[in-house]
Amino acid sequence: MKTPFEHLALPAALLLALWATFLQAAEAEKRPNIVVIVADDMGFSDAGCYGGEIHTPNLDALAAGGLRFTQFYNTARCWPSRASILTGYYAQQVRRDALPGVGGGAGGKRPAWARLLPELLRPLGYRSYHSGKWHIDGPVLSGGFDRSYSLNDHNRHFCPQQHTLDDRPLPPVKPGSGYYSATAVAQYAIDMLAEHQAQHREQPFFLYLAFIVPHFPLHALPEDIAVYRDRYREGWDAVRQERYERMKKLGIVNCRLSKPDPEVVPSWNLPEEKLRQAIGPGEVGHAVPWESLTEEQKQLQAAKMAIHAAMVHRMDIEIGRVLAQLRQMGVFENTAIFFVSDNGASAEQIIRGDMHDPAAPPGSAKTFLCLGPG
Repeated sequence: MKTPFEHLALPAALLLALWATFLQAAEAEKRPNIVVIVADDMGFSDAGCYGGEIHTPNLDALAAGGLRFTQFYNTARCWPSRASILTGYYAQQVRRDALPGVGGGAGGKRPAWARLLPELLRPLGYRSYHSGKWHIDGPVLSGGFDRSYSLNDHNRHFCPQQHTLDDRPLPPVKPGSGYYSATAVAQYAIDMLAEHQAQHREQPFFLYLAFIVPHFPLHALPEDIAVYRDRYREGWDAVRQERYERMKKLGIVNCRLSKPDPEVVPSWNLPEEKLRQAIGPGEVGHAVPWESLTEEQKQLQAAKMAIHAAMVHRMDIEIGRVLAQLRQMGVFENTAIFFVSDNGASAEQIIRGDMHDPAAPPGSAKTFLCLGPG
């Protein structure tokens, strides 16, 4: 009879195998720290080190000094990927992805034997910290984490209404407070690391840093949007071809570029007519040729791509701040750092949260734009 550990999901099993090797090879006082950074809805080729035009110098530096995966798979959805990362099992095994007749999914509850990674690390002397998205069943601290900042409002990057510190509710963020999700998630992580250095420096740590960006809605800081304001006016067909050529040169891909399929649209997307009614005539619900768009459509679609790029750009800046904290603590060289995305870029087009104000500047708090299939 097979034990649950014989069914480890390959990506998570690889991570756990690497960590086990580190732990077995190291003396107790030299056990490596572990940092897992998760992006939300980031495209495979968004980062510069994977052929993207977005400025990601911190991720690029990690790739240059480490190992860049080209055949490493996620579950293509938020909560199953996170379940696999933190349990080491296929998401279906731990009821975090639905199966016919079995149930599960976003509301699924893990079996008692599906413990989270911090629970396995604690007996080895590790302290564990979480900052950002959770999307796992149950409270964070009951999963073995010692500290947690959990951003549970995925509809607002500027003024979230639901977030917790150590599983205790925090007040809703007031509009105009200067809050931005990527910056806040990084800052809480930095504060936890500083606290660890001050109070628990003799122990190794595990940091699970789960950004919300670049998940919809497309919200970004104005100064970051300005960096990419004109970058995407040539259109998604040209940008796509440019990325493909860079990916070939980098050795990321060795195949022909597939043709866009306008019929591939998530079944839950709003119909294109309703999108235009809510957002305006510039919205597009399908990956059609760029030259078939009207000038108004080209303007909005280029703006949306710029905002997405700005969100990834800002995440890289915030990752840089976390890495700087590790260096300041003198632990960077003894820290295993992993960066993953929970799925690829999102083709979803829905409107929720505070809905969408067509009169507000794209990317601002009063807007609710999604990247879309194009």
